[in-house]
Amino acid sequence: MNYYKKALEVHSLAKGKLEVVSKIPLENKEDLSIAYTPGVAEPCREISKDPEKAYEYTVKGNMVAIVSDGTAVLGLGNIGAKAAIPVMEGKAVLFKQFAGVNAFPICLDTTDTEEIIKIVKCIAPVFGGINLEDIAAPRCFEIEKRLEEELDIPVFHDDQHGTAIVAAAAVINSMKLVKKNLTDIKLVVNGAGAAGTAITKMLLAIGVKNVVVCDKVGILNTNMKDEINDAMYQLAQITNLEKKEGNLTDAMKGADVFVGVSAPKIVSSEMVSSMNKDAVLFAMANPEPEIMPDIALAAGARVVGTGRSDFPNQINNLLVFPGLFKGALEARAAKITDEMKVAAAYAIAARIPEEELNEKNIIPSVFKEGNADAVAEAVKRAWFAYSV
Repeated sequence: MNYYKKALEVHSLAKGKLEVVSKIPLENKEDLSIAYTPGVAEPCREISKDPEKAYEYTVKGNMVAIVSDGTAVLGLGNIGAKAAIPVMEGKAVLFKQFAGVNAFPICLDTTDTEEIIKIVKCIAPVFGGINLEDIAAPRCFEIEKRLEEELDIPVFHDDQHGTAIVAAAAVINSMKLVKKNLTDIKLVVNGAGAAGTAITKMLLAIGVKNVVVCDKVGILNTNMKDEINDAMYQLAQITNLEKKEGNLTDAMKGADVFVGVSAPKIVSSEMVSSMNKDAVLFAMANPEPEIMPDIALAAGARVVGTGRSDFPNQINNLLVFPGLFKGALEARAAKITDEMKVAAAYAIAARIPEEELNEKNIIPSVFKEGNADAVAEAVKRAWFAYSV
């Protein structure tokens, strides 16, 4: 099937993927008096007296804003707010289909950090959570940080943390399969953008100690302060314990795990062969990974995953964001904590019993029934433990 041609036909015929549907009947004058004036005044008065009642009387308790400025869309890059709408609509459909969470696309025609923060804060009363999407680094870091500090609802940049949580789940299960301890392995992350930064921090949070991060400038280290941005320098301060210098080829020698969120065809067979026995590679560049699975396996890798659906072990954010927001909304969480992210990663990993783990079954299918509920329950438990 030509998916591009079919997608154009479907989007044109349906005029987008979303519509607004009333939850209550509007068939007569009495219905109208309850849904609108004069009856609607009563929930307004109740919310005015107690703003928390908005969760009870409005969509806020099960509504997420999907906010993007269109600067880092899928593999398309900076295509702008209008061109980003189909992706954000698609995200809203996934929220609803996989977790029963309502979501709405908010595509902003500005790339000004302060303006984005102000707009999101102004629209926040309608929403129970904010999902930041396809906002380029490094601005996405500041936007997320500020909104987390200034709002009392969960804020989650899925490109960062969704990818990080699923990658962490894949690493957890891979190490079970190859019988290596997270604390003992050497792990290389290639790509120090939004996803790579979050993945690195997530892997450290689950117990990996020896992480080396690479980017175009080579292995990040603290001697590079004048060559790299602040976000990269902060990564350099918490990684590369051996203070290595060099490039990706140097980093991968003797590594146990490679996680790539970078560019196609930058990992060679020789680089894979230089890794430790039972090497694991998650090459997630899209649409073409850092190395194709068949090449990596032929070079000696034991486990290979990508971001694509046509190979085993797909690292797909869909495994986390619907359930994570479902749990956060049900718990009335004020934010997404590191503990909630770790809990989500272990919940995803646990979706595959150890006896079913194998080289082609490291991470569950996005269509496995119960994924969202498992993540939601884990996230709720983590929030309740945190907020006691």
